[in-house]
Amino acid sequence: MARHQHHDLDGEHLIDAARDALVDAGEQWTDMRGDVFTALVARATPASAYDIAEGVGLQRGKRVAANTVYRILDLFVRTNLARRVESANAYVANPHPGCRHDCIFLICDSCGTAIHLDDDRMTGALRDAAQHAGFADVRPVVEIRGLCHRCATA
Repeated sequence: MARHQHHDLDGEHLIDAARDALVDAGEQWTDMRGDVFTALVARATPASAYDIAEGVGLQRGKRVAANTVYRILDLFVRTNLARRVESANAYVANPHPGCRHDCIFLICDSCGTAIHLDDDRMTGALRDAAQHAGFADVRPVVEIRGLCHRCATA
């Protein structure tokens, strides 16, 4: 499979799809997990666990520990509901939780926007090279930094 496009979900459609995917994976959709996912979906740029904890805490009217949010975000990454932007130690909601691909992030150094691309040829080549070098269970992480179109033309 090569580079392709998805019909990205958003808002309540994305939250419903995430809930279904998590339950299908044998996990529970708790109120806290729902609040964390909703807060993640609401962010325009990648969010840290601390950002999410603060937002959920304000919404709930009580402090939420970042450790709790980290555990939930790790679960979301494992179940394909979120993706981790490694260089920023931040997370974005996966707008198509039913489709599994390695993600290539384009990250704007000015506004922080992270756009993801799915290109199985590129990440497949990275997997093949790593496996040829003797690595197993390879998970390519590709992040390209620069300026988004809006910032580059501003």
